[in-house]
Amino acid sequence: MPNTAIVFPGQGSQYVGMGSDWYEADAQARDLFDEANEILGFDLKKICFEGPEGELRQTKNTQPAIFAHSIIVAKAVNNRDAQAMAGHSLGEYTAFVAAGAITFEDGLRVVRLRGELMQQAGEQRKGTMAAIVGLSAADLEGICQEASAAGIVQPANYNSPGQIVVSGEVNGVRKAMEIAKQRGAKLAKELVVSGAFHSPLMESAKDGLKEALERISIRDAEIPVYANVTAEPATDASAIRTLLYRQLTSPVRWEQTIANMVRDGVHSFCELGPGNVLQGLVKRTRSDVQISGIDKFSGMKEAARP
Repeated sequence: MPNTAIVFPGQGSQYVGMGSDWYEADAQARDLFDEANEILGFDLKKICFEGPEGELRQTKNTQPAIFAHSIIVAKAVNNRDAQAMAGHSLGEYTAFVAAGAITFEDGLRVVRLRGELMQQAGEQRKGTMAAIVGLSAADLEGICQEASAAGIVQPANYNSPGQIVVSGEVNGVRKAMEIAKQRGAKLAKELVVSGAFHSPLMESAKDGLKEALERISIRDAEIPVYANVTAEPATDASAIRTLLYRQLTSPVRWEQTIANMVRDGVHSFCELGPGNVLQGLVKRTRSDVQISGIDKFSGMKEAARP
């Protein structure tokens, strides 16, 4: 995989039944799921395999579920030859674990806490998010500034050209949607989320996350991971800690991340973990690259050779 980047999905890619085929077919997957249950002190495996969906969709459960599934796939695929890695929001933690900077145990504990803190922040300060399609980043940034008179709102995910998610207070986000429609957006759709992620409404989660990141051991990454906050490669341990902390209230610069990976020589992308959201985003960003993914155990051989 010398010119391949591995990418890891974030929240929203979960589904009931995720990882169950791996558990049945792969001894290493069984060990990792059992280890995850032991580390967390509850039955994550049961939530992944059986749901119910409402429980799996709780942020505090969604994040460790996607993380565990993605790491299981990453360990089954020889990703050590990858040129680069990245992950969308939560997926960035997966990427740093896969790149050897953080242990599986520490990563799982922090991801679970991050999910709990984000869920609590969403309950304390009710916010929302909306997908806006068909406007440039510059136009939408201007719209958010204009709409912020009604309430906090800012771009949260620069997902692909013309597809940006905004996040913030309900009135601010809805005002931004209204203005975006007036300015010619093809779509302005409010999302079903438990909080205004990647916005200042997550501020109350920052102290707890900072303490957790300071408690764990972080080493230099063996493979460059392109950070959400900067869209540039990071390997330095102290920089990783800071970037993961800043990510909580900063936009995910995914479109720029993909562009920068291509700039640096990547011409093939492989998504590891549940779903195929990132494959779609990469395709819409760069139609000239190879794209593949692996979610199910049955697809491992094909997806491991992007």
